[in-house]
Amino acid sequence: MSTHYDYIILGGGLAGLSLACQLLDSPLADRSILIIEPDDKERNDRTFCFWSDRPTPFDGLIRRSWDHIRLVDEHGPRPLHLGAYRYHMIRGLDFYRHARRALAAHANVTFVHAAAEHIEDGVDGAAVWAGGRRYFGRWIFDSRFRVVDFKADPANADALYQHFTGWLVETPHDAFDPSAATLFDFRVPSRPELRFCYVLPVSKRQALIEFVALSAYQLEPTLKAYIEDTLRLSDYRILEEEGGVSPLTDRPFPRRVSAHVMTIGTAGGRIKASSGYAYTRIQRDSAAIVHSLLQTGQPFRVPADSPFFRLCDALLLHLMRERGATMRSIFTTMFQRNPVGRIFRFLDESASALDVLLFIAHMPPRPFLQALYDYGAEALRHGLHDAMLKIKAGHRQFRSRLRENSWE
Repeated sequence: MSTHYDYIILGGGLAGLSLACQLLDSPLADRSILIIEPDDKERNDRTFCFWSDRPTPFDGLIRRSWDHIRLVDEHGPRPLHLGAYRYHMIRGLDFYRHARRALAAHANVTFVHAAAEHIEDGVDGAAVWAGGRRYFGRWIFDSRFRVVDFKADPANADALYQHFTGWLVETPHDAFDPSAATLFDFRVPSRPELRFCYVLPVSKRQALIEFVALSAYQLEPTLKAYIEDTLRLSDYRILEEEGGVSPLTDRPFPRRVSAHVMTIGTAGGRIKASSGYAYTRIQRDSAAIVHSLLQTGQPFRVPADSPFFRLCDALLLHLMRERGATMRSIFTTMFQRNPVGRIFRFLDESASALDVLLFIAHMPPRPFLQALYDYGAEALRHGLHDAMLKIKAGHRQFRSRLRENSWE
């Protein structure tokens, strides 16, 4: 039995639901949409954080915003004003429930609670098999991604894994300053990798406290020690827990994987490789897909990733991999020497040429020059290696043809 839809979205997380909502908020609102998701999304599995200096979709769901942030190291806190920007926090569960309610109000939107098993591309669309049934769509948007299936491109691509675990804690007395969010607190046990905690105070007695590291080593024990030994909170209770793994890689992710299938979200490379942030990139990508459908009738004409910022991400990833212990001082220097707005524009890939020049001029040159040299040398080695493999393969093919024609 086959059911036909204009758009099939595989995955009902941030990327899939954001795209569906933006489709319904456009002239394409009358098109049929199928969302296939195996999880009921009734748990606050993560928190979406982002900065912005203008209105964004789903602003009504923002749990808390801050106009000040802190960076903390062994020398103490460094308060930073965000200027025109605000740092926002949206609970994952709030987003899932809001989006699903909004979509369920439209008769042309269907939800299927099942796992997508495989896709068969065709002439006028593609078929998706899920829960033993076949669904046909004109366009398929695939957000499925499993970290265990991810492998970096061996041709000069870094791949790191950003592990995070967080607790929403409550204290019986005032313990937090809700006027500022601590984004980087480097007062965690040292290891040869970038590791830090952040504190997002919801009120004077509640805060989301998260530990982020590039390995899975001692995540929860480190978080517990940070809360009790560094923040000196002995009396608290855990209201919610969250955690996960995000891939940080300069590997290009294909967007058009077949004639009628497009990747979105993490599967479409929308996680910023050097920071792990994805929320605003996914919202911009959803808007670009809708615009492409309206202008061209197909979804693939979206802005390509900037080669310059891809190189910047590659250099930062190289430093994280090879010189992780230096990243603490690099991040500290970055915030000391640059206004926060310039840093945000650089990470958003919306920086002007002047912003870029000033940002680079205020960073320590030596580690980045060394990373650039290493990156170039590695690219050359891979290029020579690939060329030799092609020459050897051609030589084997030539000898095989000689034997087949009895010329030897």
